[in-house]
Amino acid sequence: MTTPDFIRISVKRLSDTNVPMARLDTLVLLEDATGKDRAWLLAHPEFELDGKIATKLHLQIEKRANHTPLAYIRGKSEFYGREFLITPATLQPRAETETMIDKLKGIGLRGEGLVIVDVGTGSGCIAITAKLELPAARVYATEINKDALEIALKNATSLNADIKFLKGHLLEPFFTLTPTPSTQVLLCNLPYVPNDHTINQAAMQEPKVAIFGGHDGLDLYREMFEQIKVSSKKPNYIFTESLPFQHEELANIARQYDYKQVNEEDFIQLFAQITP
Repeated sequence: MTTPDFIRISVKRLSDTNVPMARLDTLVLLEDATGKDRAWLLAHPEFELDGKIATKLHLQIEKRANHTPLAYIRGKSEFYGREFLITPATLQPRAETETMIDKLKGIGLRGEGLVIVDVGTGSGCIAITAKLELPAARVYATEINKDALEIALKNATSLNADIKFLKGHLLEPFFTLTPTPSTQVLLCNLPYVPNDHTINQAAMQEPKVAIFGGHDGLDLYREMFEQIKVSSKKPNYIFTESLPFQHEELANIARQYDYKQVNEEDFIQLFAQITP
């Protein structure tokens, strides 16, 4: 089978099952399987797929047609220009989360005194990216799921990022460190989808515990702010990710704990501690 034939058949199969970006997904899988980039593949329509590669690709296309997330099929995904190992124990990194890294770099904090905590790290993509983009910072990451924590550790090792991983719920394992470091920044992409909110078929195959956040989606954020309230070391800045229609309520919650919103963009909000 030639690559144009494979692309035509696969795009139709994915389109028929309402998979978004059917052509792009087909080309990504084709690149992975052949080791050739899409420019080369499209420029060489005579290229024949051998039997083993064709069989593997057809199985992958069937998985995608059943709305298995592309990252789970590939076993990897890109975030902020880097490749991360991804399994069904973790969420797929989302492009909208990259805005959090842009805004972190934009607040101008640098140097060895900078302490960053990624709350609920999942695959580790936020913590690892923060460390690689701000190498002088000390970066901690918390995660309650053992399997996700193992994936995060593998990603940190493969990308040579020095992260201190802590197992536990939200900020609990960090605040139990003795002494607790003075924290300047929290990076928080917690589960925020309301329980009755409709999500797409691919997202339904991701860990529900990492997606849904209660009746209005903000339960985990409330818990986190309660943990901050009773801690002795309160962060200066808190970055959060949530749906845009949740931003007003999340800002109200933060205000109750003496944090004010200073910036927002798309899914990301930045809160700063209100000083007396």
